[in-house]
Amino acid sequence: MDTALIIGAGSGLGASLARTFAAEGLHICVTRRPRHLDKLETLSREVGGTAFGVDARDADAMAALIRDVEAIGPIRVCVFNIGANVKFSIGDTTPQVYRKVWEMAAYAGFLTAHNVLPLMMERGQGTFIFTGATAAMRGASGFSAFSSAKGALRNLAQSCAREAGPKGVHVAHTIIDGAIQGDFIRSLYGEAYDGKVADDLILNPDHIAANYLHLHRQPRDAWTFELDLRPHGERW
Repeated sequence: MDTALIIGAGSGLGASLARTFAAEGLHICVTRRPRHLDKLETLSREVGGTAFGVDARDADAMAALIRDVEAIGPIRVCVFNIGANVKFSIGDTTPQVYRKVWEMAAYAGFLTAHNVLPLMMERGQGTFIFTGATAAMRGASGFSAFSSAKGALRNLAQSCAREAGPKGVHVAHTIIDGAIQGDFIRSLYGEAYDGKVADDLILNPDHIAANYLHLHRQPRDAWTFELDLRPHGERW
């Protein structure tokens, strides 16, 4: 059975992606850092998939992960979905913070592509989606680390798309421009959260996942490289 690998599967978009691609008949392999493995196993049981506790910044661990997933079935879909969004002034952005955000949002994306794309290109098929953010397009005040990392991820995605596309592999980069429904965003918005959800001012992760599925289903004579998604009321 073909597999769908989701690197960074939390309770929001990652979980929606797992459910969406499971409905396509793919065996779902989901990853998070080892300390979150208990939550991940709950999701994997729901979709009949396999959970892996992996630090996506670890080169050896990522190489081993891809070998283990390929042993289950060839990777047909891979989504790199690690966020790493933080906000600090440039003075408060320590070297440790900057490096960690870059490792999570950019270096881990490279390690995933480095291990997965050659296999897809050898088979002449596959879909690889990088989850990006508005920060990939512009560096807002207070987001020097996050913007730098997401900008690097976008350029990585472009390079991969130009290399892998002629070999039959669809590489795409998404720009998620807005907050995504979930417990974290609820904690930030407080009492205003339910009203914003009702007014469609916060992205529904199931709707984002539906767009990822659309990317996967696109015929190769009309592939999308970059897809941006935002609520109707989001300023841009």
